Amino acid sequence: MKHDFPSLLRLACPVLAGLLGACSYLPFARPAAAPERTAIDRPPPLALAADGTPQVQSNGVAIQKVEFRPGVSSATVEHLAGKAACTGGWGAGLVTEPGPVEIYRMACDDGRVFLARCELRQCKPMPK
Repeated sequence: MKHDFPSLLRLACPVLAGLLGACSYLPFARPAAAPERTAIDRPPPLALAADGTPQVQSNGVAIQKVEFRPGVSSATVEHLAGKAACTGGWGAGLVTEPGPVEIYRMACDDGRVFLARCELRQCKPMPK
């Protein structure tokens, strides 16, 4: 029996169509769901300081941030800091309670901290 190509194609097409159609009934493999993260895997929630910035820790101990408070000699201390090549940040903030002797702190752009002591509004840089 001799078969020609067109007759083989007529016989094969319905079979192939049936096989390809059967593929639509097969369930698709879904990717496995990510395992649930446990409390050990999860990083601790980010603690915030009073000013809303992330709290800084050193050797597992939280570093207390001092709230910025301007004082009567803030401008004078900022001028002194500028002479010492310290600029930037919020400016000079009062660290101690207002009174005859006050300590001011200013964070420099380069990471240094400038401290000044003012006694009766006469300010001098503090040695490191």
